[in-house]
Amino acid sequence: MTTLPRPTGKELVRALERVGFTVERTRGSHCFMRHPDGRATVVPARSRTLGLGLLRKILADCALDTDELHHLL
Repeated sequence: MTTLPRPTGKELVRALERVGFTVERTRGSHCFMRHPDGRATVVPARSRTLGLGLLRKILADCALDTDELHHLL
């Protein structure tokens, strides 16, 4: 297992879109993203880097691991 990268919210939204997630709605600075198979998560799309705990939670919601995230970024 590799270390987690530190993407910004916008970078993470773009990476999840490459996997098939779409932005379903936006409220404030938070994007609600959903995959056609039912997986969903909320990403704060502000410009600063995401915390490690939040990033782990988003990856768990999306059923992705750190290697896949490195490949997407």
